[in-house]
Amino acid sequence: AVTPPQIKRNVASEITSVGKAIYEARWDDKHTTTQQIGSMSTRSQSEANGEQDKNTKDTEMIKSKRDQMRDNMQDYIFTRYFNYVKNYDKVLEKNFPKAMQLYRVFFDGVKDFFGDMKRFLKIARIANDAPQGIRALNRQELELYMQMPRDMWKVAPALIGCSLPMVGYAFFPLVFWYPRIFLTSHFWTGQQRNDFQSHFMKRRLQCNKPVFRCLQAKLKSLKTHHKHDEFQSILGQLGSGTHPTAEALIAVKDIFAEGPYSLLGMSRKHIKCLVKLHGLPNSLFKRHRLHEHAFLVHYMDLAIMREGGVHNLRTDAMRYCCYLRGLNPDNLSREEMIEWLRNWVKVSTSIQGEHITLFLHLPILLAYNHPRNWKTIYCKKTD
Repeated sequence: AVTPPQIKRNVASEITSVGKAIYEARWDDKHTTTQQIGSMSTRSQSEANGEQDKNTKDTEMIKSKRDQMRDNMQDYIFTRYFNYVKNYDKVLEKNFPKAMQLYRVFFDGVKDFFGDMKRFLKIARIANDAPQGIRALNRQELELYMQMPRDMWKVAPALIGCSLPMVGYAFFPLVFWYPRIFLTSHFWTGQQRNDFQSHFMKRRLQCNKPVFRCLQAKLKSLKTHHKHDEFQSILGQLGSGTHPTAEALIAVKDIFAEGPYSLLGMSRKHIKCLVKLHGLPNSLFKRHRLHEHAFLVHYMDLAIMREGGVHNLRTDAMRYCCYLRGLNPDNLSREEMIEWLRNWVKVSTSIQGEHITLFLHLPILLAYNHPRNWKTIYCKKTD
């Protein structure tokens, strides 16, 4: 039998509708399940991420604490090490006091020595470039200009020996064992300066009598000189324990211009005694040394007058001026030093170049019988 087309069409439509409904129902269930599973997995992942972030934060916190502790420990160790190095000289001074004292004296001495050496080079440049030469220098510059070359020659072996490898370890103690021989006043302590100055002063003053005997021995050869009697009277005063006045010495200055009292006329023994009397180094050119020394001290006297006179000097400078000119300044009052230096400067500024040997004999003519010099020579201890 033939099925009517209308029925076929309705059945197919129903089947199609039912299938569509079933399909849609299944799709919705599947989609809902997928969404639920997705949401569950998202929550699980977020929870896992949260726990991971929490663990990461805890780890970073622990790590930061460790870094902070490490930094604090490094700062502490560095601070302690820095303070230890900074105060290491105190540690050495506590454990090795004598060695550190020698080190400080040597270090300060080298610093002072090189400071004076730079000043000397500057002064020498001024003396060479100035139209007036060394006359353009003041008293302090002249003193350094005269003393520094001697100090450089004296201390050179010590500085060179201490800087040599291996040799320096043995030479350094030797230098400080004999500081008076190898070192200069830059490296001496205050007590050493006083002791060594007294030693050098006594050694110089021990030449007073030989120089005085040389003056007496040559007096007979000057009988024809018009100043013979006056100078004989001056030597008589020295022999009797007194000193001539500055005016009396200026009056007989011509007797030193020529003859046996001139620089070229004096005997070798006389020259040698004068070199020792003025504390000059022993060398082949003794007459040249004496000539140079006399003019330098003479220019110092002129500088003193330019700077206002003897009374304007400081006490320590005044003591050094007396020491340089042959008078022991120990226990002398300021007034006594001023009086003696004024007589010296008065004679020094009244003579010319041809009277240079009168200047060289002023330590005898003005200080031979001074009580301080006699006590220095003949007493074991000065008062």
